[in-house]
Amino acid sequence: MSAATLPHAPVAATTVALRGRELVKSFRSGKLDTPILRGLSLDVSVGELTLISGPSGCGKSTLLALLSGLSRPDSGEVLALDESLWALDARELERFRLRHTGFVFQGFNLFGALDAVEQVMLPLGALGLSKAEARERALVALDEVGLSARSGLRPGEMSGGEKQRVSIARALAKQPQLLFADEPTSALDASNGQTVIDLLHRLARKHRAAVLCVSHDPRVVEHADRVLHMEDGRLLDDIRRPAAQGSA
Repeated sequence: MSAATLPHAPVAATTVALRGRELVKSFRSGKLDTPILRGLSLDVSVGELTLISGPSGCGKSTLLALLSGLSRPDSGEVLALDESLWALDARELERFRLRHTGFVFQGFNLFGALDAVEQVMLPLGALGLSKAEARERALVALDEVGLSARSGLRPGEMSGGEKQRVSIARALAKQPQLLFADEPTSALDASNGQTVIDLLHRLARKHRAAVLCVSHDPRVVEHADRVLHMEDGRLLDDIRRPAAQGSA
């Protein structure tokens, strides 16, 4: 198999890739502890776009940080691909995120001096790919997000929607089993926002990833396979939407 091939893992859609158990998190301001997550538990499955919705300050982004290994819970456990994240030391955790996770953020996180191909290649060297292999895989990923003709452009020459598609291509090129997206459409107009939603859904369905997205965007709600509604650090609703609502 070519290094650039983006394989589709033969995993059943019901496979649970990510589990959070009794997650508790507070933030301290002076002598006051403010609870953010209050014993929250959830599972996230392969092949689905799962949305976490809820009002500002309810703990959505904090939950995403805990589940992705970016922030440690005060108590509770995160099992990602059957690995207990917070039993890993710092180096092991960094290696796990590098090998198995992708991230898409509101702010794109692109480097101004690099063109689109270089942006996508950036994490691939750390995975042990040669420069030629990394470039080939980056071009495949950019083609999948519809940016083959824009691959030589730098961020200053791209629209917001194009920047976010580069960000998705960068995650896609790593072939992640887990993808975390934090408000990926909030800075985009309707057309570009819909394109990003379709790409996230395709990443879940076609590439067999577990995609967990935090968003206020009602367009994401309409196309998510599953919607988890949070308030005050707890999950209130867990709604699975009909398959026909999602993007192919």
